[in-house]
Amino acid sequence: MTKITPMLEQYLEIKEQYRDYILFYQLGDFFEMFFEDAHLASRVLEITLTSRNKGEEKEPVPMCGVPVHAASGYIARLVEKGYKVALCEQVEDPEEAKGIVRREVTRLITPGAYVDEGETGSNRFLAALSFSEGRFGLASADLATGEFRVTEVERAEEAVEEVGRIQPSEILLNAKVKDDPAFGKVMERLSSFYLTYGDPGIFEASRAEGLLTAYYQVQGLAGFGVEDWKEGVRAAGALLAYLMETQKGKVTHLKPLSVYRLTQYMVLSETTQRHLELTRTLYRGTREGSLISVLDQTLTAMGSRKLKQWLLYPLLDLGEIRRRQDLVEAFFEDSLLRQGLRNQLKGIYDLERLVAKVSLNQGGPRDLLALKHSLQRLPALKQLLLESGSPLVTEVGRNLDVLNDVALLLDRALLDDPSPNWKDPEARIIRWGYDERLDRYLKVSREGKEWIAQLEAKERKRTGIPSLKVGYNRVFGYYIEVSRPNLAAVPDDYQRKQTLVNGERFVTPELKEYETLVLEAEEKRWRLEADLFQELRRRVAEEGGRLQRTAALLSELDVLASLAQTAKENRYQKPQVDDGLAIVLKESRHPVIEKNLPAQRFVPNSIVLNNEDQQMIIITGPNMAGKSTILRQVALICLMAQMGSFVPAEEARIGLIDQIFTRVGASDDLSSGQSTFMVEMQETARILHQATERSLVLLDEIGRGTSTFDGLSIAWAVAEYLHDLKGKGVKTLFATHYHELTDLTRTKKKVKNYHVSVKEYNQQIIFLRKLKEGGTSSSYGIQVARLAGIPAAVIERALEVLKNLEKGEVDFWGQPRPAYSGKRVRSHPAQLELFSERNGWLEERLRSLAIDDLTPLQALLTLKELKDHLEKG
Repeated sequence: MTKITPMLEQYLEIKEQYRDYILFYQLGDFFEMFFEDAHLASRVLEITLTSRNKGEEKEPVPMCGVPVHAASGYIARLVEKGYKVALCEQVEDPEEAKGIVRREVTRLITPGAYVDEGETGSNRFLAALSFSEGRFGLASADLATGEFRVTEVERAEEAVEEVGRIQPSEILLNAKVKDDPAFGKVMERLSSFYLTYGDPGIFEASRAEGLLTAYYQVQGLAGFGVEDWKEGVRAAGALLAYLMETQKGKVTHLKPLSVYRLTQYMVLSETTQRHLELTRTLYRGTREGSLISVLDQTLTAMGSRKLKQWLLYPLLDLGEIRRRQDLVEAFFEDSLLRQGLRNQLKGIYDLERLVAKVSLNQGGPRDLLALKHSLQRLPALKQLLLESGSPLVTEVGRNLDVLNDVALLLDRALLDDPSPNWKDPEARIIRWGYDERLDRYLKVSREGKEWIAQLEAKERKRTGIPSLKVGYNRVFGYYIEVSRPNLAAVPDDYQRKQTLVNGERFVTPELKEYETLVLEAEEKRWRLEADLFQELRRRVAEEGGRLQRTAALLSELDVLASLAQTAKENRYQKPQVDDGLAIVLKESRHPVIEKNLPAQRFVPNSIVLNNEDQQMIIITGPNMAGKSTILRQVALICLMAQMGSFVPAEEARIGLIDQIFTRVGASDDLSSGQSTFMVEMQETARILHQATERSLVLLDEIGRGTSTFDGLSIAWAVAEYLHDLKGKGVKTLFATHYHELTDLTRTKKKVKNYHVSVKEYNQQIIFLRKLKEGGTSSSYGIQVARLAGIPAAVIERALEVLKNLEKGEVDFWGQPRPAYSGKRVRSHPAQLELFSERNGWLEERLRSLAIDDLTPLQALLTLKELKDHLEKG
């Protein structure tokens, strides 16, 4: 039976309160884990599992540990694996403790409530979803940047799609929803996320409102615009309560609650984001090759995060779109301004994360140093903006708070190279002259050390021992070390302190006196310096609101300059965005593909879509010709325009688009038991239910997952429905191999046929990539198969089968007869090979019938006989 020591008893008491967490329990310089936590952590972290009481009669206690100074890396690995960590730290000096050292859980680390040291250019969102009476409230916050947003929607579909756009690391739900059948389908859609079920009490409306008003020190929430959003308030309040619980009340840096409506932004479903490869490629899942990899030339981590937000939330506000475009244009036109700004931004650290770390008491001396260096660049940056010839840029410069007072405070307080760990007794952080008390301790310590340093030369001379040296270690303090051959020359006033293999260590009364003086001064210096650092950090945290506003403005400048730089390098043009319904693109290009091709190799295309005479374009052509590329480039250009960017086209005019829908590619959703065709139909249904006259629909094949006739029928009906939707129709690009769809132009006046041209030469095809008016009846599938490396014998046979099919060869049952070789092919569909060898009996039976003598009943019975024979084979 394991005997519980006072330390383990304390551990078990704390662990009982945090059963769902891996408890990191501080023992000196290590965080230790015991029992089941030790088994789990050692396996996940691949660290050694050992035990306490090993070799004793008592039952061993499994344990493993990690150094305190390296704990963040191990915690990050656990969190990425989906585990939660409770950080239990020593909260009193072990030397002053009476009995067991007092320990407390200072922080709870979960996938969504976590500031990751190594994560810089991306957000880590915690979301909270509230539901009742048919409405959904969705709040999201990033602890590392202070961003805090909330929205409210009516439909479950909207809530789930917005969660998909946010991509939270963790979703907080009311524990009651587990038993709510009305929430069941939503739960299914959220099953791929990390879900946490919170106490229903934190979702209560009055409690949530009270917490929010107390946090922001306001009388009510009307100023935020959420007074009528019952579910939104519940979600935001629950999220704030959860953050307060995990951070033990230290959350002081959240930005003012940002209220947004989905109608402010273009709707981009998770499916559309994936199909358009906005932030990740479709098949490899990498950032490289996505749209953001082309647009992102930001120089700060906060700028990179802002760019991603702009990309996923294209605007519907014409005024704000044009403001962004005009600022991009100012930086585009003025190369000196753009390069000057970017040079200053290079030296600016992630202010948003620095503010968060400082406010959460997690920031160290090097974080404050990074903040100082960043702020010192702002005056020159501000001057650059103020001297710009653009009124818009000048206005931004006037609004930039350079926080001179904070920069001066940090410069006066911090050493140029402070120690990274302020808790280390030997750490040096604060500059001479900042605090008189600290200066006195430093002087005493320095003078004592100087005297001790002079002691070595003095004692060598007095004793005649040239190898004598004065040293120091934490255990024995200061000492005089004499090698064994010289021990006979040691003076009588030397007092033996330690015996070594090769000599002895001594002290003198005078050395002990100075040692006491120095060590007392060092002890007082360290404690005072730690207090001064924490006070400095607190004073900086008080300016968190100003720092965040400056960070927001800098991140926007970084994005604008990045978009201008990208536009300059890639020959983008400023698009015209208006409230019309037309899309007119002249010589447009795909922004990602053109970057991956040699110079001048990408073939541009012009596209016109409107709600008058060219609302739907049916695009035919072979595989690999570029149909999918054209679809995607139109969507990407529209999206880029509404985020405020220039676009890859000679000219572009774009009427505001409220949603982009995509039905691209085909893949089974095996995890949810859905086939290719079911996934395709669900995506199509979503389009048909939600599209409006302001939407843009991209259809890259419809109906391929079923039989040819079923697929063609569905594709035809979908096209007609979109053309006629609500009497206005929807702008649609429809790429297809169903050439029959080109006949839609005969019945639908706003449908136009286009094809991607190819050139055929010696049974080879050359892809011209040019979009031309008119349909085509050839898919060139066999030629593409040849390009893919299909064996020549297979290609030859495929051509033979194709000829049979094109001639309409059918067998007795009316099915195509590709299996017959060319020698046996009948050239006309009327010349059917009705009687094959295996049906000789059928031939004889039919020839023997005297049709004129058969009664109606006999005829039916004979027909049944023939049918039964055929079915038996």
